[in-house]
Amino acid sequence: MILDRILQHKYEEVAGLKTTRPEAELRALIRDLPASRDFKAAIGSGTCSIIAEVKKRSPSKGIMRNVFDPGTIASIYEQNGAAALSVLTDEVFFGGTASDIGTVKKATSLPLLRKDFIVDPYQIFETRVIGGDAVLLIARILERNVLAELKELAESLGLCSLVEVHDLDDLDKAIGAGATVIGINNRNLETFSTDILVSIDLAAHVPDGRIVVSESGIRTRADIDRLLGAGILSFLIGETLMTADDMGKKLGELSGEASNDDRN
Repeated sequence: MILDRILQHKYEEVAGLKTTRPEAELRALIRDLPASRDFKAAIGSGTCSIIAEVKKRSPSKGIMRNVFDPGTIASIYEQNGAAALSVLTDEVFFGGTASDIGTVKKATSLPLLRKDFIVDPYQIFETRVIGGDAVLLIARILERNVLAELKELAESLGLCSLVEVHDLDDLDKAIGAGATVIGINNRNLETFSTDILVSIDLAAHVPDGRIVVSESGIRTRADIDRLLGAGILSFLIGETLMTADDMGKKLGELSGEASNDDRN
């Protein structure tokens, strides 16, 4: 399965990073960093908050944009109403790099989610150093105790944790870890198929007081309206924006700011 291949490579990648840049060096750098931007406040304060994603390619769709300039893309997203940004930093499978975070940070004032396959505390320290404001933690790939430990570490460094789930077992893990921002991934990580009903069904089981983010497979304003009807107010959107001829216009359409004529 593609997920198994990704995780095998990620463990090897992290092991290599630890030899070239020890964790102690990252810890020392963190002491002098400015405060993180408030990701949770940014996505939890609106009636339709979109986390717009900067992503070059995916295993299922291939290259999404031939001309890929993370800073320019981030600026377009900010100018067209994004609440926050997600930046893919996995290089082998998604075409991103850790340096993309820094590039985007300079181009926008929005808080940034580092989206990657986080499996080791080293990556949490690294996220803070490279300029991330939030980190994605995928419940499916982490043991319960590891998920809780990574979330606690992230928050101790001033990072928000977006804990991603796909089914009730994942959600139980997330709640047990004390997650307050829960992303429901509509994509099955084993088959890569998407269905927004996953968000609608799971959202009913999320305790009150949590921010719920619907992720993947959101293509139209009608999709968002269905999710809003289920009480979901935040959305992480990548492929639909990255493959649009006019990313800014598409973001306006999804957020509800475009006219009816523009949506047709």
